[in-house]
Amino acid sequence: MNRRNIFSLSAVAASALATLPGSAFAQQKSLKEQLVGTWELVSYDSVAADGSKKSVYGSLKGYVMLDAGGHYMYMVVDMTRSKWNSKNRTQTTSEEYAAAAKGLVAQFGTWSVVESTKILTRKVEGALNPGLPGVEEKKLVVVSADELKLSDPSSKFTDGKTEQVYRRSK
Repeated sequence: MNRRNIFSLSAVAASALATLPGSAFAQQKSLKEQLVGTWELVSYDSVAADGSKKSVYGSLKGYVMLDAGGHYMYMVVDMTRSKWNSKNRTQTTSEEYAAAAKGLVAQFGTWSVVESTKILTRKVEGALNPGLPGVEEKKLVVVSADELKLSDPSSKFTDGKTEQVYRRSK
């Protein structure tokens, strides 16, 4: 066998090894790459100092979407909110609007993550809460397979920390 054939076979073998999923040669995705996508809310809890958990809202449904360009959109809805008397939102009462808003978290903006500390920073550009635009929210991130856990050790909304668990939407 000549040198050229040996070199060609070596190159083919190295390429094949690098593409195997369990290969030591395969590259691990960065944390940012792992976070990109649409995540469906599984739970949103307040965690007390003793470790006990309590749901922050009622029956929740929500999503967080993180794109590769650094933009996010986040919405969580309490599905037990009362229905409005009218299907036309311009004919609802102030009380109906207030009750609906209490069961809704909605915001969008930009996001970034620091790989070494696993801290996700969301900079709010727009939100249902008029006090949030301009605020930077920092969350500790844990990703394993198709599960994303976001925790906030110093939540200003609950006693203790908050913990949100998501699963990757398919």
